Amino acid sequence: MLDSLFKPRAVALIGASTKELSIGNVIIKNLQRYNFTGQIYPINPKAPDIRGIKAYPTIYDVPGEVDVAHIVIPPQMVPQAVEDCGKKGVKNVIINTAGFKEMGTEGEALQNDFVERGKKYGVRIFGPNCQGIINTDPAYKAYCDFTFTYPKPGHISIVAQSGGVGAVIMQNLYDLDVGMRMYASNGNACDISIPEIIRYWGNDDETRVILLYVESLDDPKYFMDVAYEVAAKKPILAMNAGRTEEGAKAATSHTGGLAGGKATDLIFKKTGILAFNDAQEMCQAAVAFASQPIPKGNRVGMITNTGGPAIIATDELVDGGCEIPALSEKAISILKKTMFEAASINNPIDVVATAGAPQFRSAVDVMMDEEHIDSVYINFVTPPFVDCEAVAREFAEVSKQKRKPIICNYMTDKAQWTETTKILKDGGIPCYDFPGTAAKALVALCRYDALRSREKGQIKYFEDCSKREVENIITNVKDSGRNILSAQEVYNILDAYKIPSAGWKIASDIAGAVSAAEEIGFPVVIKADSPEVIHKSDVGGVAVNLKNADEVKSKAGEMKNKFSVKELNFFIQKYHSGGKELIIGAKQEAGLGHLLMFGMGGIYVEILKDVSFELAPVTTVEAMELLSSIKMAKLLKGFRGEKGVYIDGAVEIIERLSQLVTENPSIKELDLNPLLAFEDRIIVVDARISI
Repeated sequence: MLDSLFKPRAVALIGASTKELSIGNVIIKNLQRYNFTGQIYPINPKAPDIRGIKAYPTIYDVPGEVDVAHIVIPPQMVPQAVEDCGKKGVKNVIINTAGFKEMGTEGEALQNDFVERGKKYGVRIFGPNCQGIINTDPAYKAYCDFTFTYPKPGHISIVAQSGGVGAVIMQNLYDLDVGMRMYASNGNACDISIPEIIRYWGNDDETRVILLYVESLDDPKYFMDVAYEVAAKKPILAMNAGRTEEGAKAATSHTGGLAGGKATDLIFKKTGILAFNDAQEMCQAAVAFASQPIPKGNRVGMITNTGGPAIIATDELVDGGCEIPALSEKAISILKKTMFEAASINNPIDVVATAGAPQFRSAVDVMMDEEHIDSVYINFVTPPFVDCEAVAREFAEVSKQKRKPIICNYMTDKAQWTETTKILKDGGIPCYDFPGTAAKALVALCRYDALRSREKGQIKYFEDCSKREVENIITNVKDSGRNILSAQEVYNILDAYKIPSAGWKIASDIAGAVSAAEEIGFPVVIKADSPEVIHKSDVGGVAVNLKNADEVKSKAGEMKNKFSVKELNFFIQKYHSGGKELIIGAKQEAGLGHLLMFGMGGIYVEILKDVSFELAPVTTVEAMELLSSIKMAKLLKGFRGEKGVYIDGAVEIIERLSQLVTENPSIKELDLNPLLAFEDRIIVVDARISI
């Protein structure tokens, strides 16, 4: 539990300063200005008081117990300060000081030192190199932070790996006049981690939605365990920075090169966290999540008293996957009696500009009663010839029923319509200045519903796979000092997991290549097989559609002369023509397992980059989603007279590959590229594995 951190009764500041523009002064100023309800103990060996509060020479001189001690002193002094706090019985320290692990070896040694001292005395450490925490609860008003935004109480809690981004998010909510519950930015996170904070807020009844910003995950599996637990109880909205990870360019396979920084986004999806690419959009959505129920589907009823914004909102909603269904005959019958004659009785319902409280209330009630409407979107401009306060009261009354979410594009001069604005706000209705912004917030609610209610499926286990055979192959490769497998080893692994491939044989010389080709049956493909020849087709190591022994002999001779490598074998395969080229791959992700990739393959994979990713192990549903989420998914099912491919076969290969890499974690990267996909079968015609 982190109660003593987020609900402190007394806060000390080691490094308190009389200098106005110092962190050691600003934190005390923030605690005072925010009306912290507990005791404040500045620690300064020279000053008698800081900002009018009695100062103490050391932490030992503090007369009472301390829940939180800020440490704002030079890095070299921090380990001893942590030890002093431990001996005093301080429960938590927030180390605002920088200059530790983030600065290199010397700083890391200092960090390790104070971490060990903290463990010795049971002191929990927040930071270092961090801002701190904020709790807006009137019972505490704990502003243990040096930022500058003073939020009012609310139901949104924010945890950010970057203090700068966290401050931007907090300020944006403040500018939107939306309250916040708690805030945390923990810098290096040497002890108290983001997952631990998320779990704490998951059990906090006043936190209705959690905003998360991360740049990396130190312990992905622990994060996933916590995220599964908390996301099942309340919405987590998250942003992941570094999605275009440049380090992936160094990978040797197509899968590695295309994976980029996608692992965190996949973790979000798998655990039920709603991902965003834009911080402002995430904040706007959080406003809706904090006050409105989650819809039970994506069907939106729209009410408007102006035309243009309705068109903009409709486009945004439909682009976001929402539907605007027609109204029932019963609804139309009611509206014909309650609307003005000029009103448009469809979905959207255009109540016209002169509509007052009775017309708007009837439209909202109809939408609430329509079984095939899951949420309500309102465009409300405030005409000077309408009692807008009365309209707002009707909206607020319905909103408080919490039957369906209501989102409002509120178009007004808020300085003039202050009471109308207050009524809407007090009614818990999220209001937005632009129709597109409001629509995106509603789309986020619908996306979350789809995410948490989606069918997850079951992981299929294939008992006909030989894990032991693959382990033996990998052991032999490691013993030989290699990390790239030969073609024979690769295809033996595929055979061990019953992943279908074109018929093949290995030959050590030209005569053997001819004999193998004759045994397989023409036409054939011949490939130069050596760990030193990686992208074979790029360097002339592949010859296709060889129709007789003479052609095989000639091509094998050319390759032997071209590649002066220690061990050159010839990999002979049955040649198949036609079919659609696919790619299925896997990439090891540190601390997480493997990413699986599916997409259109062959030479176009690096040009089109039409691929999708998922975390192994995958369920059957997730394997199907890999196929359906690429841009060219329609081609797989058949399009404009072209036959589709064997979808069930592709799904099974993904599932078998998932089992292969899960059971054999030392596989680093694996490419099946291409697979030839036909109407009745799918076969691998090229593959490579590294460990």
